[in-house]
Amino acid sequence: MQINGFSLGPLGTNCYIVYHGNQAIIIDPGEEANRIMEWLTENKLVPLAILLTHAHFDHIGAVEDLRNHFAIPVYVHPNEASWLSKPSLNGSVLFLRKEVKTREAEVLINPGLLQIGPFEFEILYTPGHSPGSVSFYWKEEKKLISGDVLFNQGIGRTDLPGGDFDVLKESILYKLYQLPDDITVYPGHGPSTTIGDEKSLNPFIRPV
Repeated sequence: MQINGFSLGPLGTNCYIVYHGNQAIIIDPGEEANRIMEWLTENKLVPLAILLTHAHFDHIGAVEDLRNHFAIPVYVHPNEASWLSKPSLNGSVLFLRKEVKTREAEVLINPGLLQIGPFEFEILYTPGHSPGSVSFYWKEEKKLISGDVLFNQGIGRTDLPGGDFDVLKESILYKLYQLPDDITVYPGHGPSTTIGDEKSLNPFIRPV
């Protein structure tokens, strides 16, 4: 299994393509759908699904174009099922002064194991940045896609609707920091890191 990342749109949102053989999963396509399509075509990859760590506008901007082009389903946590179609909830009206929206997701995901084609991974429920934030964990591959929960020496903001610092802190301390130190973390913005480095270097949340 391999992961390729793109920094997309004005906020530099990380979109990840997880792939194995000729099959792939698209995670958090924030903008620039054509760029994602071109890369998939060049690498002869067939996407099976779009997964969202959460439904803020900067993570969903290319969803509609990609789901229509590839005829694939969208997965999101139930707590943000309505956010895809409601700019007032996904933050686009507040930040962009324009509406970003897409049809609601075909699949609602909850904590536990999930298999999509050849990809088997764990859904970790990690709220705090938003009420439906999840992280995707490949135990054997030692990889975690954390969305906007945990960054390289940073954490997700909690001043948006549904954000809660105390909840975010619990998600990081009792879920993410419980993972092995050598897990590579792929965040929603900025460079990758590891669980061990964040436990040692993150200035916002230290292990208890």
